[in-house]
Amino acid sequence: MSENSPSRSDRRAALAAFCAADSKICPPERATELLEAIIRPGDRVTIEGDNQKQADLLAAALAQADPARLHGLHMVQSVLALPEHLAVFERGIANRLDFAFAGTQAASWPSWSRPGSSISALSTLISNSMRA
Repeated sequence: MSENSPSRSDRRAALAAFCAADSKICPPERATELLEAIIRPGDRVTIEGDNQKQADLLAAALAQADPARLHGLHMVQSVLALPEHLAVFERGIANRLDFAFAGTQAASWPSWSRPGSSISALSTLISNSMRA
């Protein structure tokens, strides 16, 4: 959580507005709205790998978020495997990344890294090593 962010209980209360009464289940079609309600600019966000259906859904939902509402996110991921993992940077939703493996997605880094982001130097290093 970023500084000055709502407490965990405030975020849980926001979450409840997207679920049926006495339920913890949010309809998948409201996932983007839910993420916009509980994530704040500057938050650290972790999305699991590409082999879990819920991770795919959440990556797609986050990539569709409004950059005016969600921006400056610090993404922590084990792998960059889906186009949506890069879309959050292309759309200005996230600007910092910690990861372990990128695979074929690394080839498109020069198109979305921005000067000043903590990814720009990394993308230059990766793209240069791919040319070697």
